[in-house]
Amino acid sequence: MKILHASSEVFPYSKTGGLADATAALARAQAAAGHSVTLVTPLYRGIRDTFPGLEPLGQAELPAKVWRLDPEPNLTVLFIDEPEWFDRDGLYGHVDDAERFIFFSKCVVRLAKHVEIVHAHDWQSGLVMPLLANEPVGKIFTIHNAAYQGRFPADKFALTGLPDAYFDSRQLEFHGDMNLLKGGVVSADLVTTVSPRYARELLTGEYGCGLEGVFQSRDDALSGVLNGVDYTEWNTMDNPHLAAAYSADSPGGKAANKRALQHELGLPLLDNAPLFGNISRFTDQKGIDILLGALKEQLDGGAVFQFAGLGSGDPSLEQAMSRLAKRHPEQVAVKIGYDTGLAHRIEAGSDFYVMPSRFEPCGLNQLYSLRYGSVPVVRTTGGLDDSVIDLGQGEDTATGIKFGDCSAAALGQALGQALDLFAEPKRLARVRDNGMRADFSWRQTTAQYDRLYAKIKKPAA
Repeated sequence: MKILHASSEVFPYSKTGGLADATAALARAQAAAGHSVTLVTPLYRGIRDTFPGLEPLGQAELPAKVWRLDPEPNLTVLFIDEPEWFDRDGLYGHVDDAERFIFFSKCVVRLAKHVEIVHAHDWQSGLVMPLLANEPVGKIFTIHNAAYQGRFPADKFALTGLPDAYFDSRQLEFHGDMNLLKGGVVSADLVTTVSPRYARELLTGEYGCGLEGVFQSRDDALSGVLNGVDYTEWNTMDNPHLAAAYSADSPGGKAANKRALQHELGLPLLDNAPLFGNISRFTDQKGIDILLGALKEQLDGGAVFQFAGLGSGDPSLEQAMSRLAKRHPEQVAVKIGYDTGLAHRIEAGSDFYVMPSRFEPCGLNQLYSLRYGSVPVVRTTGGLDDSVIDLGQGEDTATGIKFGDCSAAALGQALGQALDLFAEPKRLARVRDNGMRADFSWRQTTAQYDRLYAKIKKPAA
């Protein structure tokens, strides 16, 4: 099939979160499977300097210059070059974000000729769906996080060029504003989210972020497809970031990575104490306040363990994490910011990986953790629930530990289960082995999308 993806960020060219990883990996997997895939994304500041192989596309009818890169067979990346909108610091959070991504969406539509499927991602490209409403192309829209909706004042609607009829409660209008995520949902042929459980959660007031009625109205077109893992990047055998190679068949190097991480972070080299890891945005969504409460509870109770944290976000949470590390320097190490190499080393060096998210559409770190042999401790929400098998199912099948209540006390009990599991090396080894052998490759995700595309594919012009 001829597939065009529209995404406001694509790794390694631009990234603020999992959207960049997911769109890039899906496109690569589809190209490897033989599809003809085009990715359209803005040309942000610095991309041309970092990737000098870009070539001009040369389509004069487009409203902006377009650059082309062909990184792999069957895969083309097109960059929308409009300095007024994209040559600036930061991808989002500008006062003219409405103008910026309305313009981007219009460029995508111009490039969507001669394809069978247009696949748009999140609010930044949500307008692509209604702009293509009368075009003979299959339209699919993926919601990576419904909390971010692209909601703007009503006077921005005129910039879309759509008929006035599209600004009503059945289309883009939302409580008097324009909502670009809603526009994508109501105008697409099919709507997907990044995990089956999150698709169900969006139908509820707790997780629907005010759009639950809209999601309910598209329930027959809504499904969840779990994101995959790019095992060429997230692997433990050929990884320059790691101190030692290891795998499910040869797990001995896991211990060497733990010692190397302890040394790097200034923690005592303890083999007989579990090391917990967390790499995250420091926000309420990620449950960092819950994590802080549970760690304090365990530390005050005299539990023997270590913790390695990496992330940034809410200044108050950054400060609280830093204070905890200063108060317990032999048990807690926290680095504020992001470091790709350290992220890999925390996954490889930790015994358990903690994700206490309030909501998590898919989550990727729990999938990385499984392959890296860091047993995930997760809350039963979204993709975390879909991808981890709880210890309560027995160690013959379990891959991690789950907890339900969104509280420090519930997470504390789960950490207690982890401490007990660590005290039984044979059980721990079995659970770890189960996780390392689990397959969350993009091949499975691609196959599911193939089936969805087949339902809506229209003949190419």
